[in-house]
Amino acid sequence: MAMLLPFIAMFAVFYFLLIRPQQKKQKQRNSMLSALKKGDKIVTIGGLHGTIVEITDDIVVLRVNDVTKMTFDRSAISNIVTSEETSSAS
Repeated sequence: MAMLLPFIAMFAVFYFLLIRPQQKKQKQRNSMLSALKKGDKIVTIGGLHGTIVEITDDIVVLRVNDVTKMTFDRSAISNIVTSEETSSAS
């Protein structure tokens, strides 16, 4: 039993420092992706800023400027830009 205790302690440390935070981050990302809606201002993983014009289960169409529309996978969305972020950047 004394030999098993260090392995249990190492697993607990790995769980609380690595596994659990990663699961929490993945859960937040999935909820953000499922909450996307038409009109949201977003940033893609590549850094492209745009507004959602059309959205399906897997595909997002972004308006980049007045004329240009681009199609991306939903998983390519990095984050949603909130109004506070846009006003502080100006």
